[in-house]
Amino acid sequence: MSFLRNSEENIMSVLKPLTDEEFEPALLEECQFFKGPLGVIPNSVRTMARRPAIARAFTELNAAVMKCDGALTPEFKRLIGYITSFASGCRYCQAHTILASERFGSTAPRMTDAWNYEDSPHFSEAEKVALSFAHAASTVPNSVTPELGDELVKHWSEGEVVELMGVIALFGFLNRWNDSMGTALEDLPMESATRNLAHTDWEAGKHR
Repeated sequence: MSFLRNSEENIMSVLKPLTDEEFEPALLEECQFFKGPLGVIPNSVRTMARRPAIARAFTELNAAVMKCDGALTPEFKRLIGYITSFASGCRYCQAHTILASERFGSTAPRMTDAWNYEDSPHFSEAEKVALSFAHAASTVPNSVTPELGDELVKHWSEGEVVELMGVIALFGFLNRWNDSMGTALEDLPMESATRNLAHTDWEAGKHR
């Protein structure tokens, strides 16, 4: 007997997200953190909350990774997350990262050109190198080359490279989680992705 589905449209969420009433109260309070960048507590976290230690550790990691201590900005970190998710094919995370980029002040040209950054005048040379590294680091098999690593450290400090890699690795976890779980998209990211990613092949698919 096969567990594979015949069509992406038939894939449903493996687990329902917990409601606020089903959350451990202290964890629900900690997860309010996500309402800043996203306006909602993600359904991915609401699913993790069945094991509060996992949801709590993820929330703390997310806060640490998204803290900006150098030249990387909150807006650009979310675009890095978008490119990571674009490379892996996770449409749930593409919607979330484009929403968060928008909420952190990204412009329409930057969001429109994010997937085609190499030819865009809306990204600096340093940003283009970072986006290339993020894309290469997110493919399977990994396609980061020594030359790309050398370029990265020419444009970004060691601490900034750690922040950058933190974002890529964080979304590697989220891409696997949400694509495998078929996590249902919330209204705000659905609206943002529909509006800002219409020029790509983005569609909600199994995440409806």
